[in-house]
Amino acid sequence: MLMRHAIGSVLRRLRTERGATLRELSERSRISVPYLSEIERGRKEASSEILAALCRVLDVTERELLSEVVAEFARVEVLSLLPDRVHAASAVDVAEEHAASAVPHAVLLAA
Repeated sequence: MLMRHAIGSVLRRLRTERGATLRELSERSRISVPYLSEIERGRKEASSEILAALCRVLDVTERELLSEVVAEFARVEVLSLLPDRVHAASAVDVAEEHAASAVPHAVLLAA
């Protein structure tokens, strides 16, 4: 998984959790809808200025965003290690447990 994929996945999740559309996020952040879509799909790398604007609009700190990105990497890594016969619910439980242990490392990295 590339960094831009993890960042895009986290940004999309944060946006949808807040009930915002791409258009609403675009208007509030002054970033075009097509560019936001490309970022969320992991096709474009967002600059630090773009990430800061999105964090402001989504009401998260850059540190929180990076912690979520680390957790996303951990989730994907754990899921890739599980055998195919493991039920999805079990995979999610294991991934969440692993991701929770990864978050303190993100805080240290972001500090």
